[in-house]
Amino acid sequence: MIYNFLFPSKPNTTGASLFLLALRIFFGLLLMNHGIQKWSSFQELSIAFPDPLGVGSPLSLGLAIFGELVCSMAFIVGILYRLAMLPMIFTMGMAFFVIHGNDAFAVKELALIYLVVFILMYISGPGKFSVDYLLGNELRKRRKNVK
Repeated sequence: MIYNFLFPSKPNTTGASLFLLALRIFFGLLLMNHGIQKWSSFQELSIAFPDPLGVGSPLSLGLAIFGELVCSMAFIVGILYRLAMLPMIFTMGMAFFVIHGNDAFAVKELALIYLVVFILMYISGPGKFSVDYLLGNELRKRRKNVK
């Protein structure tokens, strides 16, 4: 029993799903904190926020807040999981490769950690303890009852 918990063979076992839930909560809250900080300092940051897309500093800041705050909430509860992760991955990719591209590794290390974790979480999926999983089960049941 402990072996199955420590070394699950399927990604949707209870042990693996609990691990994915813990990762979603931990990394989602960490990234959400960055978004909250940006949101609470929007006026000050919007003047000089990096604009790698050429859409203006306020819009770039808004997109970063969306990726870090709104998408983190969806990531944590597992609703529209992979769709919500795309802006998160994009934001961390821009932070690592563009915004901090010429900085020392110590400055851009956190963005790389987030980027790698989010890519791996995107691949693994949300697990059984997510809204997407529950909705998927409900849709499968309804389709099965229709046939």
